[in-house]
Formats: sequence, structure tokens, C-alpha cells
Amino acid sequence: MTLVVRLRSLGQRIFAQLDRPARVVVVAFGSALVVGTLLLALPVATESRESVSLVVASFTAASAICVTGLVVVDTPTHWSTFGELVILGLVQVGGFGIMTLASLFGLLVTGRLRLRTRLVTQAETKSLGPGAARRVVVGVVRTSLLFEAATALVLIPRLALGYGEPWGRATYLGVFHAISAFNNAGFSLYPDSLERYAADPWILLPVALAVIAGGLGFPVLLELRRELLKPAKWSMHTKITLGTSGLLLALGMLAITAAEWTNPHTLGGMSIPARLLNGFFHAVMPRTAGFNSVDVGDMHPGTWLFTDVLMFIGGGSAGTAGGIKVTTFALLAFVIWAELRGEPHVNVGRRRLPEDIQRQALAIALLSVGAVMACTLILLAITPFTLDKVLFEVISAFGTVGLSTGVTPELPAVGHVMLTALMFLGRLGPITLGAALALRSRARRYQLPEERPVVG
Repeated sequence: MTLVVRLRSLGQRIFAQLDRPARVVVVAFGSALVVGTLLLALPVATESRESVSLVVASFTAASAICVTGLVVVDTPTHWSTFGELVILGLVQVGGFGIMTLASLFGLLVTGRLRLRTRLVTQAETKSLGPGAARRVVVGVVRTSLLFEAATALVLIPRLALGYGEPWGRATYLGVFHAISAFNNAGFSLYPDSLERYAADPWILLPVALAVIAGGLGFPVLLELRRELLKPAKWSMHTKITLGTSGLLLALGMLAITAAEWTNPHTLGGMSIPARLLNGFFHAVMPRTAGFNSVDVGDMHPGTWLFTDVLMFIGGGSAGTAGGIKVTTFALLAFVIWAELRGEPHVNVGRRRLPEDIQRQALAIALLSVGAVMACTLILLAITPFTLDKVLFEVISAFGTVGLSTGVTPELPAVGHVMLTALMFLGRLGPITLGAALALRSRARRYQLPEERPVVG
């Protein structure tokens, strides 16, 4: 009891210092990154039983905790089973959200959620109110495990019966890829990701559907569970997320399939059904999953550019996806449309969009562009790679995607450190990270005179 009391007192003192939920999120993710780095740096984590450098260990840990999937060493051949399980654990923790797990721990220990814990959970899951934290925490865990289990139950028998894998090995492969898929991580236990299954819809479709579900975001999934057949009752957030995601998925499939239709190195040598299947699969993966069924490095530069756009946008808020999020992208589109029409307010359906949300969307987009541009310029200066490849890797890291043209392992140590920081920034988001480091906000007691500069 004394140890429990001391630990609880220590936790209370720590949370008292971290008076803003955003700061707690940053510290928690940073702590998980440190723990993952130390575990992966152990000799037992590698097949050769030799310790890796801290740069490699931290890059892999960041890629896992930020559910990215970018790698500098081959996952199945370099890491031991212990190392793979550490990566899988980091992926699961990153998917749940550190604050969700912290709230679940508090729920199990004390039987109730304190107000501070609820606010912290709200910051990570972006639930609509602190009173809903208990429901969100339990819902996140149940929903995640449900989708991961359903995906694994499809993959395991297919791997065992269709490809002759022993049932134990098939179970390990199925569970690993199911967790990696739902959490949009993109880590694979195959050196070629999922290229060997390019013609198998029983592998690609369950993985793609798990990626879509995880990328929608937990608030959307929870709302769909309650009001699936009542779209009139859906919130603005759910409608925007589903509508924009569906539109981007359709456009992505059309553009990628058309661009790679005759490419002999990607879709050109496949049957028509296989081309459509892989076109759909690679339209889903830029939602920030990172699996690939064809070699991304062999795609046309135009396909890379369109994939850059999809990766930068990412998936839904409060889910396992990265990027600036589809809601941010859609809200900026509504702002532009209202300005073109000369509307005094931005309306979305039958609702008016608050001005602070418009500023937040604009700030996220511009800060994200700035981060991507800065890292791209630096990597161009220190590496011999072309702009299209460097930009692809940078956006993949920032969007926590994991797709690669193959140049990430060849980057210098400085480049790996930079991408590590970019993955951390991309997972937490520019606004969250900025809020964690900024001083306490102060309300302005007066308004300055208005003046209109020339625009355009």
C-alpha cells in the first residue's frame, strides 16, 4: 500500500506541473519514445545480438510510436522476435494514444476518472466534452481490439491454408499485420511489405479496410456505431470526415490506377482485376498506413506527386492517421468557397463555422507546409537525391505514412534524426506541440483600430 500511495502521490505532483493537457501529451509521447529507444538498443532486440546505434533505435521507436512505418533497417531480418514485439507494442500504444491508456489506468486503479485525467484524455482523443471521457476510453479500447481481431481472423486462415504457413506462424503474422493496419503503422514482417500478395484480395482488402477504419478516427467510429442508419443525426465532423475521405479515396484510386495502368514495373503486368485491386490499395495507403503491394520506387513521378498530396492531407482527426487531417483540408475548402461567393460567414450545411476553428485550420496547414519545406530544403542540401524523392520521404514522415521510394535507409544520420523529429511533430500536430511549449494564453482587454491592407 505504501508503494501505491507513493506512486499516486508522484503522479499527482507530475500532473500538477503539467497544467496543460497538450504538454502532458508531448511529455507522454516523448517518454514512450525514450523507453522504446532503450529497448530497441538492447542486444536482444536484434537477430545478430549486437546493439544498434541510438540513431537507428530512436528512428525505429519514433516510427512505431508515431505509427509511421518508415524504416532504416529491414524489420523481419534485422530485429529479433523481441524487437518485433517491442515495435508492435509501441504501435499499439501509439494507436491507443498515451493519454487514453493513462485514463484507462486511472479508471482501473481508482474506479473513477479525475477531472484532470478527463481533460488530458480529451486533448488526445479530441472528444466533444470532458464528461464523455470514460465512454471514449472504453470505446477506444473496445473498437480497436474489435477491428484488429476481425482483421486477424481473416488473415490467419488465409495465410495458413492459402500459403502453407504453420498455424502458429500464421497467427503471429496475422495479428502483427492486423494491429499494424488498424493503427495505420505500415510495419510489415516481409522485406517487400505486401508485394507478394499483390494479386490476393483476401490479404489486401482486409488490410485496406482496417486502415480505413483506423483512419476515420474514434469519434466517427463511435458515432457510426450509435447512429449508423441515421445520417441525419450525424455531427458535422462525421459528415465532413466521411464525405471528404470518400472523395479523396475515389480520386486517389482513379488517378493512381490511370497513371500506373501501363507501367510494366507496377500495374502494367497485372490482370485488369488485379490492377483495380492494387489501384484501390494504393489509394488507401496514403491515408498514412504505409503498406505497399507494388514497388513505390518504380512508380511515375506524377504518381509520387499525387501521393504527396494524399499523404499531406492524411486521415480523420482523433484516429490513428496523420497529416493535417481531412477535416482541416475540407474546412479550408469551405473557407475559400465562402470567400469566392462573398459570404460574410462560412457555412457548412446548416451550421456556421466559428472563426477560431477557421484560424486553427489555417494555422495547422501553414505550419505543416513550413515544416515540410524546411526539412525538404535541408535534406536537398545534404543529400544527392532529387526533389521528388526527398519531398516524398519528408511528407511521408510528417504525415506518419511510411511509404518510401527507397532512399530513407541511405540518408545520413543527420537526415534520420531530422525525420525522427518530423515524425514526432507530425504525430502530435503543430498546434498541439505549439500549445505545449507556449506560455499561458491571456485574454486581450481591448481591440485595436481596424485597417485593411491590400491583398493579392
